Amino acid sequence: MDDQAPQGAHGQQARHVPVLFQEAIEYLRILPSGTYVDATLGLAGHSAEIARRLGPEGRLIAFDRDPQALELAQQRLNSLRAELGAQMPQVVLHGVPFAEMAQHVSPASVDGILADFGVSSMQFDTPGRGFSFQADAPLDMRMDTRSGTTAAQVVNEVSEEDLANLIYEFGEERRSRRIARAIVRARPVTTTAQLARIVQGSAPAIKSERIHPATRVFQALRIAVNGELDQIAALLQQAPGLLRAGGRMVAISFHSLEDRIVKDAFRDGKTAGIWQVLTPRPVTAGDEELRSNPRSRSAKLRAAERKKAEDARPPQEKVFRRSW
Repeated sequence: MDDQAPQGAHGQQARHVPVLFQEAIEYLRILPSGTYVDATLGLAGHSAEIARRLGPEGRLIAFDRDPQALELAQQRLNSLRAELGAQMPQVVLHGVPFAEMAQHVSPASVDGILADFGVSSMQFDTPGRGFSFQADAPLDMRMDTRSGTTAAQVVNEVSEEDLANLIYEFGEERRSRRIARAIVRARPVTTTAQLARIVQGSAPAIKSERIHPATRVFQALRIAVNGELDQIAALLQQAPGLLRAGGRMVAISFHSLEDRIVKDAFRDGKTAGIWQVLTPRPVTAGDEELRSNPRSRSAKLRAAERKKAEDARPPQEKVFRRSW
């Protein structure tokens, strides 16, 4: 999600390219004296650009529950402060999930909110985090490594039926029951490579698909471990109350489950008089970006503008949490 990191997890300079970067900044419509929220700070790729476009009277508020990302982002923003000097806007960072945004941001005080959902490049490319099966690592997948349930706990402790339902709903994997059965029989499952082998053995690659057979299972576990869909739904529930009239919400999604929540929230908000939808169809990456950054191929950007509060009716809360 983010472009250039100050230092990678192994002390090497790493490059992370935010997808739909220019489009996101354009739709955010940054005012020099405005207040903007980066809901998914990551390595501060978007936040650094927002800060550059703000003046000294502007304010940037950013959220990330990943302590490693927060530390690296702070380094980057400190470097930017040294570069901009007196032109640097006020910056406030919060190391909490963006679903808690309303506890840290005053009502009707924000001119724009940007959310770039999914796993950051730093998380995905750091083998020890367990987000990818490209390298063998412990099955963790937590965005906040300080607390919560790990992916290993889910695959080893959840019932076969609940595991199959989780893989089907969060991974949109049709062979979920077969895969869950194989995982339960192979317990204990402790590493990413072991899980990938189990999935591949029970549900071989489909010729018409270009993805590894374990891709959807890893997606499902990551979503479950981090409560990602509930986080997104909570953010979209809170956003209208935090934005001033005319403020904008920009959301970038990477799979259909995320995009559907955003699309439905904007559609329902439009019906309720909350949103003016700025993207009747999602914005996707152009040919040049697709060539330079393959991860952009699944990205979809949607944007909406906050209408006057007196014209709005609050939307109903949606919950995606499961009993496991």
